[in-house]
Amino acid sequence: MTLYLKNARFIDWQSFEISHTDLAVESGQNGTISLSSTVPGNDALAAEDRIIDCKGKFVTKSFGCGHHHIYSTLARGMPAPRTIPTNFSEVLEYVWWHIDKRLDLEMIEASALASAIYCAKSGVTFVIDHHASPFAIDGSLETIARAFDSVGISHMLCYEMSDRDGAEIREQGLAETDAFLSSGRAGHVGLHASFTVGEKLLTDSIILAKKHQTGLHIHVAEDNADQEHAQANFGKRVMERLSDAGALELKKSIFGHCIHLSPKELQLLQNSGVWVVQNVESNQNNNVGVAGYGDLADQMMLGTDGMHCDMLRSAKAVFLTGQATEGIGFDTIYERFRNVHRYIQSTGTAGDGENNLVILDYDPPTDLTQDNFLGHFVYGIDARHVESVISKGRLLVENRKITTVDEKEVLTHARAMGRKLWDKL
Repeated sequence: MTLYLKNARFIDWQSFEISHTDLAVESGQNGTISLSSTVPGNDALAAEDRIIDCKGKFVTKSFGCGHHHIYSTLARGMPAPRTIPTNFSEVLEYVWWHIDKRLDLEMIEASALASAIYCAKSGVTFVIDHHASPFAIDGSLETIARAFDSVGISHMLCYEMSDRDGAEIREQGLAETDAFLSSGRAGHVGLHASFTVGEKLLTDSIILAKKHQTGLHIHVAEDNADQEHAQANFGKRVMERLSDAGALELKKSIFGHCIHLSPKELQLLQNSGVWVVQNVESNQNNNVGVAGYGDLADQMMLGTDGMHCDMLRSAKAVFLTGQATEGIGFDTIYERFRNVHRYIQSTGTAGDGENNLVILDYDPPTDLTQDNFLGHFVYGIDARHVESVISKGRLLVENRKITTVDEKEVLTHARAMGRKLWDKL
């Protein structure tokens, strides 16, 4: 199947060169795109081919999320916790761990479907997710994968393991991870954070990651409590603990947050080549601080930490914060925004090829050129301009409407699952 985009202004996502052209978009995991001056007539189209007139709108590569938590989807508008948190550890205990313990597979599926819709309508076609549901572990990753597949979102998933709920649940997490990765699905070995991960679990997780030729996906020094725990219990800082265990040898690893790191830890991280994912809005929401990342630029990508599904919003938040913390510029924030594609490519994971595109109904008040694209990216283009979205050559969103699932039905069910969850809280 070929999707023809007629009368497009195509922005090369790496060079920013703008071409007034027609595009032929081939379907499939390895589908390509080609720029052409002509589109075949209707009588020359194959049965499943389509022509979309872009009417001069901008077309560019779609977006990716480097760190998401779909299980937070049903938390919007939930009742306040019975005890109001006063620090980050209490936020986890009274809010997020209170929620994840009450999830079941039906809620997880509803969360994944709704989140996938929101991602697609925000131009996001690839999601790296970090999931937790300690009393509904078995089958949870495949449930999320099937939900994402039905909407058309590509993915790398993991289950967030920890020792906080005991040895039996820890072992269930390892078994779920092993089964999911053994099935051929793309993903990571997920861990919550150093302060909830004992020595056995850390060792077993690294062994499992090596078995499946993948990496860890773990929260690192999100709050200083993580460092305090590591120093009190292991006599070393978090990054040193991970390094000594061999985690920094796993080049496909993703370390989330990395806010409270010493210069030595930053150097360890830089030398390792392991990837860091930044989640500024979540950090500000949890009042854990913000950080500068020195020379880690080539290893950094952006996520949402489950706050929302809008990567353009995340990029703007990181840019505004980063001006004060590290003097960030237009080029740096755009590189971090796009590094998720380079990360995915480096892992050999399918689903983020050339035929993932977004059509932007962005009618700027000033000229948009190759030279000033970054200014429009930071100050102009946002999710409301996402008109249509293509994933693996397949149209997921057309004229701002999801095409692959019944959005009304999905969100109606999600609301029912939200009420079910809230009743348990």
